[in-house]
Amino acid sequence: MSEHGLTDTLLRLLGPAGLVRLAERHGGTRLYIPATAERGKLADELGIELAEKLSRRFGPDYLSVPLVRELRARHYRSAGCSNADIARKLGLSESAVNRLFQRMDNVPVKGSGDPRQLKLFG
Repeated sequence: MSEHGLTDTLLRLLGPAGLVRLAERHGGTRLYIPATAERGKLADELGIELAEKLSRRFGPDYLSVPLVRELRARHYRSAGCSNADIARKLGLSESAVNRLFQRMDNVPVKGSGDPRQLKLFG
C-alpha cells in the first residue's frame, strides 16, 4: 500500500484526531500492531477503541506510521498554536512551516478548532 493510500485508510479508520495522536507517538517508525489490543502500550497511548480498530485492520503485523505533517500542522493551527510551536512539534523550521501553509488550500484560522474558545474580535 502506498503511503498516501495508507494515510487515507488510517484517516478513515481513526479520524483526524486519532491519526494525529498516532503520528505524534509513532510517526516515521514501524509499529507492531498486535492481533488484539485488550491491554498494552498501544491501548494506553491511543485508547482502547482506536487500538482495537488498528488491531482488527492491521494486526498482527507491522505498520509504517506516516508523519502526516500537513494534517498535524492543520490540527495544531486550529488549536491555536503559533508557527514556532508547530515547527517544534513537527521537527521543522518556522520557515518550513510557513511554506507548508502557503502550499495548502483552506488554511485553518489560528484557534478555529476549539469551540470552547471565546471570540474576542469580529
